[in-house]
Amino acid sequence: MSNNNTAANPSPALQHSSTPILDSALGWLLRLLVTAIGSTLRWRIDDAAQLLTNTPQRACIFAFWHNRIFLMPYLFRKHWHSRQRDRVAVLVSASKDGEKLTSVLSKFHLICVRGSSSRRGKEALRELTRLVEDGYDAGITPDGPRGPKYHCQDGVISLSQITQAPIIPVSYDLRHKVTINSWDNFMIPLPFTRATLHIGAPLTVAVDAGDAQREQKRLELEGVLKSLSQ
Repeated sequence: MSNNNTAANPSPALQHSSTPILDSALGWLLRLLVTAIGSTLRWRIDDAAQLLTNTPQRACIFAFWHNRIFLMPYLFRKHWHSRQRDRVAVLVSASKDGEKLTSVLSKFHLICVRGSSSRRGKEALRELTRLVEDGYDAGITPDGPRGPKYHCQDGVISLSQITQAPIIPVSYDLRHKVTINSWDNFMIPLPFTRATLHIGAPLTVAVDAGDAQREQKRLELEGVLKSLSQ
């Protein structure tokens, strides 16, 4: 028997904020909600490469599936930021939904770069490249913003190849959650449930990698993220 609950898509009234003031207020409210729920979860850490105790000195690229965005800002502030990693840029869709997500992520003091494969993709890659080269960690959902679910697009591979920053696959599992009826089956944890944070070994992309090597790395990252998200 499944432990998951299913919620319908949000109503139009919830999908569109009417003013920047409301967006900001919603952002603060959601930050409080994410932090409150995250702090109640009973966590187990799966960190075989011991990255939390042996933090890489250079900037890193965190890759995680779109349906696990909810807890990622909380987890970064709890586990990574506490080890003096206080600068991170995240790739967010240039859509209206991305605008609402930006209002939340900015409340966690994250830098939001707007763009996707279908809109402002090249500009976003240039902005992220500059930030990573300036020492910012980056967060990317390689199957976002529209899917297909659990299909890794190649933007994260390009960013790693250009900057030579390692890609760190990250995921988490939740014993009890609400699953939204969306393309990615977005997950919201229920308070006090058991959760496991999975951190995979870093992947690197050679600066001179050709198309075949890039595709091999894309498939490798996709496979690792799937294995961390059972």
